[in-house]
Amino acid sequence: MPGRSAAYGANGMAATSHPRATLAALDTLRAGGNAVDAAVAAIAVHSVVEPAMTGIGGDCFALYAPAGGDIVAYNGSGRAAGAATTQWYLENGITEIRADSPHAVTIPGAVEAWSRLVGDHGTKELGELLTPAIDLAETGYPIQPRVAYDWARFEVKLNANEAIQRRFLNEGRLYKAGDIFKQPELAATLREIAAKGADGFYKGRVAEAMVATLNGLGGLQTVDDFANARGDYCDPISTTYRDHQVLECPPNGQGFIALIMLNILQGFDLAGLDPDSARRLHLEIEAGRLGFRERDRYFGDLNQSAALLDSCLTQDYAGHQRALIRTDRAMSRAEAATLPAQSDTVYLTVVDRDANAVSFINSLFRPFGSGLLCDETGVMFHDRGSLFVVDETSGNTIEPGKRPYHTILPGMLVRDGRADMPFGVMGGQYQPFGHVHLLTNILDYGMDVQQALEHPRLFYQNQQVEAEGGISPDAVAGLEALGHTVVPTVAPHGGGQAIWIDWDRGVFVGGSDPRKDGCALGY
Repeated sequence: MPGRSAAYGANGMAATSHPRATLAALDTLRAGGNAVDAAVAAIAVHSVVEPAMTGIGGDCFALYAPAGGDIVAYNGSGRAAGAATTQWYLENGITEIRADSPHAVTIPGAVEAWSRLVGDHGTKELGELLTPAIDLAETGYPIQPRVAYDWARFEVKLNANEAIQRRFLNEGRLYKAGDIFKQPELAATLREIAAKGADGFYKGRVAEAMVATLNGLGGLQTVDDFANARGDYCDPISTTYRDHQVLECPPNGQGFIALIMLNILQGFDLAGLDPDSARRLHLEIEAGRLGFRERDRYFGDLNQSAALLDSCLTQDYAGHQRALIRTDRAMSRAEAATLPAQSDTVYLTVVDRDANAVSFINSLFRPFGSGLLCDETGVMFHDRGSLFVVDETSGNTIEPGKRPYHTILPGMLVRDGRADMPFGVMGGQYQPFGHVHLLTNILDYGMDVQQALEHPRLFYQNQQVEAEGGISPDAVAGLEALGHTVVPTVAPHGGGQAIWIDWDRGVFVGGSDPRKDGCALGY
């Protein structure tokens, strides 16, 4: 099948899911900024031009690999309000955190993360980096086709309340590809952040307006909750697959599921199988079912300790789990939770001329997040807190200042202490599957980054395998013969970007997923 060529460059490379974001990153690099500067400029643009997928009312995670330095992870995910006790919810008859509820809004962590990363590792001022996003929000931009597709899929949510109707519907109708869309309130908020840094979001007028909106809907958030918001640097977690080290952010993210899957698959000769065959896909499905079972065990535990995490990343554990997989039939019962996958995130990666590499992901969780918009500031709130439970016996119960389980995960492939490839695959619960599918395409089958991203995908959820149209009829029949129920997926599985660093030739090779509107560009 025809597909895109990979992008090549020697001075810098950016790969994002929207052309305006890629352009912002390249412009920043060409103006002397480094990879961190370019990533923040790009993600700010994303937060304007892909409003269903991401925004300043959401969270982010990042991996940063400075050339010649230690790789660091940043957890920019938000925390529950200081008054959000499990007991309060139970006493008020709330047994579930609904996605459209103000209680699903943890304090957004993205803006603090952008500010901190630029301050610690960038070379430019945050205000300068926000300029492209401000201009787009203020003067408008034409909507891209995939953005319009997502807009239309969630028309019901856009009619849920007057605030979101006024801003995201065009006189009661859906915006379509090519329509010009403006967000003047968001532009003003971005100007406030540009002038005051993170304080422009977490303190003063903007914070007070966001708190008033949430409190008016019954939320428990306070101005102190916003003022005290702060992300954390942390050590990446990792495993070795083939001759590379694979790095992920630690929990509360789900990156460790990808590592579990890779450890299990390490014991199979994938390279000896056809990459499009039912046998290869079956092994991937079964490894994922076992990985998601471990996710549920970890987050459900009241003691989410490093020891518990380490125990599921050992080779002994992988060998035990591998022994559960049959090559002649599917496991007899589902091992994973039945949470749906949502392609409601943006991922981007940037490498600069010095080979500093950034792997960056930013999200509202479900499309258009909670559907709750702060009219005055243009901030759409995410719904990440809906992944909390209201259950004092669970390790994932909602509590003051606590972070919920998170789906988004940036990745980094490393060899001999150097980053070989920052990468990511967006798409809600699908993301660990996406990481594994991408990496095995490259490391087992020798695909370049663009081929690996374009390769057809499937995902096991809701007791069945949801397959993209590119999965061959022979592979579908083979999976069904093994006992899998295979159905067509309603929408493509996520999207993704990656940049391969060819250290020997001093060249960067970029790929961007055709499931989104974006592109990879180098210079």
